[in-house]
Amino acid sequence: MTVYILDSSSILVLQNYFPKTFPSFWEALDDLVDRDRVFSVRECYRELDARINQPHLTEWVERVKVIFRVPIAAETRFVAEIFTNPHFRQIIRQKQILAGDPVADPFVISAAKCHSACVVSEESMKPNAARIPNLCAHYNIDCTNIEGMFDRESWRF
Repeated sequence: MTVYILDSSSILVLQNYFPKTFPSFWEALDDLVDRDRVFSVRECYRELDARINQPHLTEWVERVKVIFRVPIAAETRFVAEIFTNPHFRQIIRQKQILAGDPVADPFVISAAKCHSACVVSEESMKPNAARIPNLCAHYNIDCTNIEGMFDRESWRF
């Protein structure tokens, strides 16, 4: 059974799935949460704070807040390993550093590595870039997008 680590970009896609229109989707997602097969990281929760624009997603995030986990020691060590590669330091943009904005990407990647999980992100692979799919490929971490997660779970709504 695959465990999924949700990136902020994929959580934001869920804004398009209105509960009254897609109740079976939310039931299926809640089932994955209940079975500890979906989680995210605390930094994603912090990123989402200013980016969610649909009340139903805010309510869901607050209801399942427990999925936004604090990194364990192994995850913190792996984040440090990521940053030993000067190219991968670009995953944090200068603008984010200057503004003091939360940066979840390295923590999402690290959580997936340490828990043998699949990253779910809407970012796409770009040659020579420091993006989630690129780092996942480099570290041999499974990575897909929200549609890919639906396919893997054989979800049809």
